[in-house]
Amino acid sequence: MGKTFAEKILALESGKESVITGEIVIVSPDVVMSHDNTAAIAKKFKQIGINKVKHPEKIVIPLDHCIPAATEKYATNHKEIREFVREQKIENFYDINTGVCHQILPEKGHVLPGSLILGADSHTTTYGAFGAFSTGIGRSEVASIWATDEIWLRVPETIKINIEGDMPSGVYPKDIILNIIGDLGADGALYKAVEFSGKVIREMSVGGRMTLCNMAVEMGAKIGYVEPDEKTMQWLAPRTNKKYEIIKSDTDANFEKIINYDINNLEPQVACPHTVDNVKPVSRVARTKINQALIGTCTNGRIEDLIIASKILRGKKISSGVRLLVFPASMEIFAQAMELGILQELVKSGAVIMNPGCGPCLGAHEGALAPGEVCLSTANRNFKGRMGCKEAKVYLASPATVAVSSLYNEITDVRGDLK
Repeated sequence: MGKTFAEKILALESGKESVITGEIVIVSPDVVMSHDNTAAIAKKFKQIGINKVKHPEKIVIPLDHCIPAATEKYATNHKEIREFVREQKIENFYDINTGVCHQILPEKGHVLPGSLILGADSHTTTYGAFGAFSTGIGRSEVASIWATDEIWLRVPETIKINIEGDMPSGVYPKDIILNIIGDLGADGALYKAVEFSGKVIREMSVGGRMTLCNMAVEMGAKIGYVEPDEKTMQWLAPRTNKKYEIIKSDTDANFEKIINYDINNLEPQVACPHTVDNVKPVSRVARTKINQALIGTCTNGRIEDLIIASKILRGKKISSGVRLLVFPASMEIFAQAMELGILQELVKSGAVIMNPGCGPCLGAHEGALAPGEVCLSTANRNFKGRMGCKEAKVYLASPATVAVSSLYNEITDVRGDLK
């Protein structure tokens, strides 16, 4: 019997010949990520009684959740992080002028195929799009890794999801992953490794794969994974000169489950309040009034997402009843969108271009909602209070659906505008 990607990489990282699902292994991660929560983690680290982190070169710290600081509390938090970074001589620090952590780590060459990445953020699963074993962990766990360079992990079972067919007009990677989450449920892949494969994945952009792996955690997955290919290597080539090993599942690996999807007839999808797995076809929620539209975040703030939105909005004006906020995922993407004239197109349509960062996704600042308001967002979560108000409603959709809906002040099927 062959081995899955998860079994192979955890055997390698734990120094064992082989491991089996359910086994507990001690591993030393290649990269440990934290963001604005670094100050809180640093306090826990100091309680351990160790003065210096063991491997500062493994630590990556981007500020992204509330940048620039919205209050004195956030400003103090950032100040403490900068002081900790200087004190510990952590070189891989990215201040407020860089972007969202899950875009920054791959862009800056910290994500490699076959690497083990742990982050103090649940959407660390994003890096599986590059063939890494990457998952979110708690703050105390990060502090302990800083001190010991070790952590235990359970070897997860693997669910293989084959996605076949041709991408219909108006359907994008976000629609595919929302459909899967709606089908399997919020706990449908609890502590499983989810491996995405099939014709659709092979043809999908690296950015699209990042969207799938980013949201794998919304069905409970420990990791999302896409087998690296030529597209992966081309994306990484200008960003790193480090050597890496591509690790992939054997064809005869023991998958817990293999699920097949045919997307030929898939229509745009929308996750409705207040859970990500409350997914419906856009036809069932069309004409729902919205007050705010959000394009961006670590899920859909890449250049391809902004291009899709700009094409839909070109030469048109958003509804006077809608506030359209656009958050490029990084300064690199911001600069590229500016050079291509995309930002100009979006501004002409009435959009407000924001600085790269998480923005209103977590309800901290820059677009928080008021009671009774409705937002249609490209983010990854729509829990009650997620965007700053428990009496507001958040729907999730693709950049195309969000863009077209901003024109009509209501959730709209983009296929009508693409004809």
